[in-house]
Parts: sequence; C-alpha cells; structure tokens
Amino acid sequence: MSAKKKAAAKKKVSKATAKKKVAVKKKTATKKRAVAKKRTVAKTKKRTSKKRAAKQSPAHTGANGTLEFEPYKEKRGEEYMNERQEAHFRSILSAWRQELMEEVDRTMHHMRDDASNFPDPNDRATQESEFSLELRTRDRERKLIKKISQTIDRLDDHDYGWCDSCGVEVGIRRLEARPTATLCIDCKTIQEQKEKQMA
Repeated sequence: MSAKKKAAAKKKVSKATAKKKVAVKKKTATKKRAVAKKRTVAKTKKRTSKKRAAKQSPAHTGANGTLEFEPYKEKRGEEYMNERQEAHFRSILSAWRQELMEEVDRTMHHMRDDASNFPDPNDRATQESEFSLELRTRDRERKLIKKISQTIDRLDDHDYGWCDSCGVEVGIRRLEARPTATLCIDCKTIQEQKEKQMA
C-alpha cells in the first residue's frame, strides 16, 4: 500500500470518528435540553401549587421553604387553647403535612422520570448521589409527617399546647415557631443541657 493510500485511509477513519463524536455530542445535548425542560416544567408546577395552597389556607410554605402563616392575634383575657387557637394550629399543621406529602410525591415522580442509565460512570455517580441525598431528606420528612400526625391527634384530644414534662402552657408564640413542640422552653432547655452533658 502506497503512502498516499495510507494517508487517504487515515483521513477517512478520522472523518468517520469525527462524525461519530459530533453525533454523540448532539445526542447528549438533546438529552440535557430534555432534562432541563422537565425541571423547568416541574418548578413551574411547584410554584403554581404553592400559590394555590397559599390562597386556600392561612398557612403555607414561603419562597425560602419555611412555613408561613398569619400569626394568631390574642385577645385580652382569652382562655388558653380555646377553639379558635386549636383551629389556628390545626390549619398550620394540616398545611405543613400536606406540603410535605406533595414533596414526597414530587420526589417519586422526579426519580422515576429522571432515572436513566448514563453511559458515563461520572454521570451515573452524580445521579446516584443526588438520589441518595433526596431519599435521606425524604426519610427525615417522613418522620416529621408522623410527628405532625401525632400532634394533630393531640389536638383532637384537646391535649395540645401543654408541656409533657411539667404541665404548664407551652405558649402560642413558641407553638407558632415549632408547631410540634411538646415541652415548654424551660423543660426543653433543661433537656438540651442534659443531652450536652451526656455527649
């Protein structure tokens, strides 16, 4: 085989390789655009559902991810944990639980839709670590949902808002800051000091 023929054969091989690389790049870019489009649609749906929830309920999750609601306006001489206060906290807890459950559903759909077998091991590892982090977060939220449900049961039994340890009022503002609180500030402080000593 002459040098000219060898050079021409090498040129053909390099052209074919270049074409394959371009095709792979186009395919990857198309996949990335599709994933980005799905995420944009999911974010839009999330914003819309949050706005809808905010209109329907006095309690909702704000833009920074914290629970937002209209603070309770206490009247002078009002009895602690009366029907109005119980209804106020029931709406806060129900909205919070609903928001967490919607987040769980969104995660399930996201993981089902975005689960793809990437050819690149780095992409696969990134996806697996993202899924692992999401699952850990959802597991914490699952425990929180259980705690919220138990708190709503306490509301039904008219046992909500009283310290489990000493039996005094937990306080409206403390409950608004932490709706699942079961201890007053003094008892909680003592508990935290004991935990520090044990650690």
